[in-house]
Amino acid sequence: MAAGWVYIMTNRPNGTLYVGVTDNLPRRAWEHRGGLIDGFTRRYGLKRLVYYEHHADIREARQREQMKHYPRAWKVRLILLNNPKWDDLSNDVV
Repeated sequence: MAAGWVYIMTNRPNGTLYVGVTDNLPRRAWEHRGGLIDGFTRRYGLKRLVYYEHHADIREARQREQMKHYPRAWKVRLILLNNPKWDDLSNDVV
């Protein structure tokens, strides 16, 4: 089974959050940044990758994606613990 990533995109520090899962984080971050993905992320301009975690198995990543249903405060705390300045991490995963 392929590896996977769970990631969080936003439009600005403490802005709108989107939790996603992918098997190719560099490509997916590029797609978000280019506005190539229809729907929620493009509508809200979510181009800043502020959090990601790698999983050896894509099934584990999909399970972890359930964090999208967690309270916003939980997700914000996760970002702040790992990326307190809400930097765009896209270049870290290229």
